This record gives sequence, C-alpha cells and structure tokens, in this order.
Amino acid sequence: MSHSALSYQSGFGNEFATEAVAGALPVGRNSPQRAPFDLYPELISGSAFTAPRAENRRSWLYRSQPSVVSGRYAAYAQPGWKTGAAGGIATPPEPLRWRPFPIPEAPTDFVDGMRTLVANGDVEAQAGMAAHVYLANRSMERRAFVNADGEMLLVPQQGRLRLVTEMGVLEVGPGEIALLPRGVVFKVELPDGPSRGYVCENYGAHFRLPELGPIGSNGLANARDFQAPVAAYEHDAGGYELIKKYGGALWRAPMAQTPFNVVAWHGNLTPCKYNTEHFMTIGSISHDHPDPSIFTVLTSPSDTPGTANCDFVIFPPRWMVAEDTFRPPWYHRNLMSEFMGLVYGQYDAKPEGFKPGGASLHNCMVPHGPDAEAFEKASTAVLAPHKLDHTLAFMFESRFRFVPTQFAMDGGALDTAYPECWQGLQNSFRKD
Repeated sequence: MSHSALSYQSGFGNEFATEAVAGALPVGRNSPQRAPFDLYPELISGSAFTAPRAENRRSWLYRSQPSVVSGRYAAYAQPGWKTGAAGGIATPPEPLRWRPFPIPEAPTDFVDGMRTLVANGDVEAQAGMAAHVYLANRSMERRAFVNADGEMLLVPQQGRLRLVTEMGVLEVGPGEIALLPRGVVFKVELPDGPSRGYVCENYGAHFRLPELGPIGSNGLANARDFQAPVAAYEHDAGGYELIKKYGGALWRAPMAQTPFNVVAWHGNLTPCKYNTEHFMTIGSISHDHPDPSIFTVLTSPSDTPGTANCDFVIFPPRWMVAEDTFRPPWYHRNLMSEFMGLVYGQYDAKPEGFKPGGASLHNCMVPHGPDAEAFEKASTAVLAPHKLDHTLAFMFESRFRFVPTQFAMDGGALDTAYPECWQGLQNSFRKD
C-alpha cells in the first residue's frame, strides 16, 4: 500500500476528499473526459440516486483499472454463512446462551471462518440482519471480499484486524468497531494471529447516529470520533481471487489485477472505525433506570418510526450512583429481540455464566434478566457510588425475531443449562 496506508480522517457521514498521489482528484467535476493520470472514474452508490440529500450515500473512486475487469463468477461453497430467517431452524421461545466459540486449528481466513448464529428478515426485501461470529487464524492475502447483500459491522473480541479496503486501510482491535459499507471490497489481515469477533450483517437501511432528543446536542457517540481511511493503493502487480456475497450465496471470480487500486476518492460512502472508549455514557443521577436505548451507538431505522431494523448498543465502563434503585437490568420482556455478546470483562447481570467470546439470545417477549446470584447481590448491596470497570458488552437489537442456525444449536457451544440460572429465584412474597 502507499505511505498513507494508516492515516485517518474524522467524522461520520462526512463528505471526504482524499488522494494518495497529489493531483489525482479531478477539480470541479466528477468524471472529466480524461481523469488525471489516466485513472478511471467509478461511482459507488449506497442509496438510490433520488434519496433525500441528508440520506444519500455515494463516493467517486479514481482507479487504475475499473471493477468490471474480472473473470467469470462460479459458485463458492461456504455452508457456515446463512442469510435471512429462511436459513434457520425452529426453536422454542426460551433464552439461549453460547459458550465462547473455539477458533479452528485448520488454516481458516475471515471469509471461510464466518459462522452465522442467528438471522432474521429477507435480504431481497432489504430488511433484517444476521449475527455472525468470525473464527480465523490466517490472513487473506491475494484474496478479497465484497458483500452485495448488506453492510457489515465488525466487533473484534480477540486479536486486531487490519482491514485493507478499496478506500484505504483501517486497523481495529477489541474495544473498537469497524463499519464496512455494502459493495466496498476489502480483505482482512490478522497481525495478532488467531482472531475471533462478532459481525452484524445489516440488510436494511444504513447505520447512522441516533437522534438525541431531550439529551440535547452532546452525548453518546460523537460524529467526530469516527475515523475514515485516506486513499491508499497497492503498488505490486498480481492476481486476486474475489469472493462476492450476492443474494445469500457466495461466488468467486479471478482477477488479473489487485482490486485495491483506488488512487483517489471523494464522497460520503466510506468504511469507518470507532473506539468505544469515546462513548459518552448517559445515566441516572437520582433513582431508577433510563431505558437502555441511551447506550445506542448506531441505528438502522425501519419504516416504523422509532422501531429499528437494528440498533447497535454497548454497555461500557460507567459509574452507578442511583439511590434506592436495583442497579442491574430489571426483569423484562421486550418487543425488540436482543442478540448479545461480551468483548471483555464481566457482565453485571450474569457475573459467571456469560463469558467473553460467547453470546446470548433473548427473542421477542422472551422473559430475561439478572440470574439468581446477581439479583441477591444487587438487592442487598450498600448503594454507594461505584464504577463498573474493565467490561464491554454489546447488543444487536432488532424489531424482527431472530432464528438460530443449525450451527448455533448443534455446533457444540450451546449452554443447555442456561435457563437454570433463574431457578433459584424463590417466591418471597410476604403479606403484612
């Protein structure tokens, strides 16, 4: 890559302009008769041409060869990657939890190591999402990937990822996230070796920052803390294998050249990264809980106002100070379905059973909440201010019911004893 391979520019949804070679960006027009340095202009549109200006996402790329220069596609087998609710199996309406997923010993890269746990919606209807884990131990070298079905939100849990994209390079590790737009080519390198993490594949509307409402103009995730790459391109010649996810299936095609040949680009459709340490947590300083929506980092809206196709929510380190308040999450049944993962540390509502690298699922109207140990401890604790520290859990929350896959139910990580964690909650009702 060029010398600018690990340089970033700040902002979420911003209009960026960046060039790896001075003068490579045309001035005053997008597609001149001949672009500087005889580059090829190529537009990538992430929204309809006539989408409202505030929601329109597109970028102009200036590359040494256009994307149409490739071989013919053939089917590529990856049985662990499923798409939409149709790829799942019927399961009873009860809580589910998984132990940490083991990383395979056989050489496995990011694409081959993808395993779908739960999914919903329909990719052809551009609604819903899937939650995956990636389990990889080998970098993608002369191999690249592009997802035409949805954007991908990556949550590393073990090991850093070096994401080489058409538009530059991002490096993300545990505690950070990366957002890769639909249709942007990338490959994943593993500088720390064996790596594991979570992926939200969003078939619906673009992720965006949530509205703040009565919170005001400051709080939660700030747009300026998101980082986009600057232009960078590969100097070396040589072929690639391009894997494309398209209509729920994977395909492969040979390329005689690198797909990472963008010398300059401008626009607002771009990969980006975010460090969750920058999240400005909001909470009660008197009593009771605000709704957990105050932990929303990004949201993908649906056609129903206020009811998300998918929310990405984090539970980061934070102070607990509320008086006369049961401080862990309360017992609840939700309209929204919740897929949860733990990046590091301990989750306060499940102090022992929920481990980093594992996951849980609480679907629509499935009761859940603190286990018996957490309830007893929180009910009798001295309510002095204290900080939940060295912890990071997250949630993919969706309006649609999640359907688990065969791998999720029979892959060996399912904790079949999970429902027993509530059996110690006794009937303690006393009538005075």
